[in-house]
Amino acid sequence: FYFYKTVLEKFRFPKMIKFNRIVLTKSIIRRNMATIADGVTFNHIAREWRFKWSPDNDKASLSAAQKVLIQHLSEIKSVTGLVDVQRVVCGGCLDFKVIVKLHSSNFDAWKEKSFSPEESFLSSIKSIPGLTAIETQTYTLETI
Repeated sequence: FYFYKTVLEKFRFPKMIKFNRIVLTKSIIRRNMATIADGVTFNHIAREWRFKWSPDNDKASLSAAQKVLIQHLSEIKSVTGLVDVQRVVCGGCLDFKVIVKLHSSNFDAWKEKSFSPEESFLSSIKSIPGLTAIETQTYTLETI
């Protein structure tokens, strides 16, 4: 807070801006968002890698999938523009999903690189017995 107070006083911003700096910042960010339809905007695009795992053999395919993810994690985290990497596992429907979220401005460059390390990750996943319905999907992903 001291930093903001010092900067605001140094540049003599009006009090209204002092109290609304967060709102102002969010407003500026919203203006730079891409629009899909009226009221549907985004700044982030995610690539999802998903598949089904089997409960057989004490969930061996799930454990093996997690090991593959850990092996690729440093490469995933080095993607330019990365915002977040999430793993979703559902014990009811047996889903395993990896969601790689990027700033939309960096997405095309990653796409040109074939979403690396996607091919390597999926190749490893396809070699694991018990993993099925291996798919990818691209979508926008925003916190609301």
